[in-house]
Amino acid sequence: MSAARTASTTDPVRYERLGPVAVVTMDRPDHRNAQNSAMTYALDRAFYRAADDDEVKVVVLAGAGRHFSAGHDIGTPERDAHLPFDRRAGLWWDHSDKQGAESRFARESEVYLGMCRRWRELPKPMIASVQGACVAGGLMLAWVCDLIVAAEDAFFADPVVRMGIPGVEYFAHPWVMPPRVAKEFLYTGDRMDARRAHEVGMVNRVVPPGELTERTMELASRIAEMPRMGLALTKRAVNQAEDLQGLHTGMDSVFGLHHLAHAHNAETTPDALGGMDIRAMPRHSGGRPPHPREAGA
Repeated sequence: MSAARTASTTDPVRYERLGPVAVVTMDRPDHRNAQNSAMTYALDRAFYRAADDDEVKVVVLAGAGRHFSAGHDIGTPERDAHLPFDRRAGLWWDHSDKQGAESRFARESEVYLGMCRRWRELPKPMIASVQGACVAGGLMLAWVCDLIVAAEDAFFADPVVRMGIPGVEYFAHPWVMPPRVAKEFLYTGDRMDARRAHEVGMVNRVVPPGELTERTMELASRIAEMPRMGLALTKRAVNQAEDLQGLHTGMDSVFGLHHLAHAHNAETTPDALGGMDIRAMPRHSGGRPPHPREAGA
């Protein structure tokens, strides 16, 4: 593009502006862009930056390397779930000096459900550019975006029922796909390929892997030609319609069930994740065991 370009690097997230499009890139490719808290808060800063920049009309969310995101970090050397961070998404207290359900509920209210809800309301169109794995926590990032462009090699999965947990914290499943498809998706934990995701309406476009960036930017640039206020109001109108269909209250309900499952696991299994780790999750979900440096679902 001939438009002005500004760039900066913020590990583990990169931010750059290509004319009217802000590109936010998760940058932990050695760990399949697994989301630790440092990445979550870096994403939040990047989205705030895009929201505050009057030159930005559209935001693209991408992942560096072969995969969009393998989900929440449950096993990399930089896993930081035990550390405190300056909270941005809600008024729950610091989790790091608490125990049991109080700690987990406070943290996940902030970095999972709370952050995703904030990002969904960013008043500029957001496009997820997805290749490779989009698993569990990766789904949450894609689903907060207004549109999803997927490479033909992309696959989607939420295998956390293996942990005895009814889906990820941002429980949008029955809204991004038909309920019976959502049940099969969760009950089996199987991967859904990009073509099937397009068939059920979860993905807008499927493109050759080598064209993913170009085709995503073409779509973003086309949307950026629309007036900013018109885009913001249209996004709010559709989001409000989803909420009237029960999305917001449904997520609140399932978030409680999610934490009931964690508490049950903590009492009956080795840990709150049902004894599952970064090797067990792919093995039970039809995928390959990850490299020791990679994260799981």
